[in-house]
Amino acid sequence: MPTPPRPVPEPEPDAADADARDVRLPATAWAVLGILSFGEELTGYEVRQWSDHILRFFYWSPAMSQIYSELKRLEKVGYAASRELTAEDGRSRRVYGITGTGRAALAAWVGESPVEPPVLKHGPMLRVWLGHLTDPDRLRAVVVRHRDDCDRLLKEAEHSRGTAARVPGWSYPELVARWAARHYAAERDLADRLLADLDELASRR
Repeated sequence: MPTPPRPVPEPEPDAADADARDVRLPATAWAVLGILSFGEELTGYEVRQWSDHILRFFYWSPAMSQIYSELKRLEKVGYAASRELTAEDGRSRRVYGITGTGRAALAAWVGESPVEPPVLKHGPMLRVWLGHLTDPDRLRAVVVRHRDDCDRLLKEAEHSRGTAARVPGWSYPELVARWAARHYAAERDLADRLLADLDELASRR
């Protein structure tokens, strides 16, 4: 779980990168930069913790290898800067922070870039669609598992919302976590209705 924000001085971009605002980046890079925009310097591992805590509910949680690739990409174009920190035990770690150029570019992306409609890829519904090729009990088990997964994710989203509610400056992450909880509650209810539909279909055979 992410730690509460710790105030840090915002790193400044290199002068050579001052015109880097028009760089084309994949959505995952913007998401990683967005995590840095909350004002913390974070290690790659901490970025992954943030992703698991909230980002996965509406986008996805990138693998560690991709997070480090995106951090390096962001640093290369001047949107992020890193520094080495040494702890009292002598261990060192590299932390990343958003630059002024990066914050301006991210704000422009949020406010001006086209917003693509969500694309639904629903594994359980793909199985139901092909239900004529499998056993009805097996198909029902797929939907039951999906319902249980939604119930679990609902609880995790509610926990994320509770965490965000206690941290100043996390009002919008709290709203997203609240939306995620409602989403999984609705998906769970839809799964229950689908189970009833499957039972009705089986009774007619």
